[in-house]
Amino acid sequence: MRLLLKILAAPVLLLLTLVVAFCTFILMMTGIVAWILSGLVFAGAVILLFTGQTAGGIAFLVVAFLVSPYGLPAIAAWLVGKLEGVKYSLGEFISG
Repeated sequence: MRLLLKILAAPVLLLLTLVVAFCTFILMMTGIVAWILSGLVFAGAVILLFTGQTAGGIAFLVVAFLVSPYGLPAIAAWLVGKLEGVKYSLGEFISG
């Protein structure tokens, strides 16, 4: 029975390997874009704050934080890390 489960889990491991590799590549590419975009949005927020539009400036600061490497990309990296942990656990199950 255990051998049958290992045989059935092998294609899932292959799929997880491909998904983790693709997500890691996309995460690296979007990290560069997010860094540039957060700088632009932050500059817009500073301009809005200096012109007296406080609500718009604060909204832009929140968006700049979400786009920055500490916002949504960090959450995506955490999720990819958890997915990679599942992949390694499945690999241990198959090989062990």
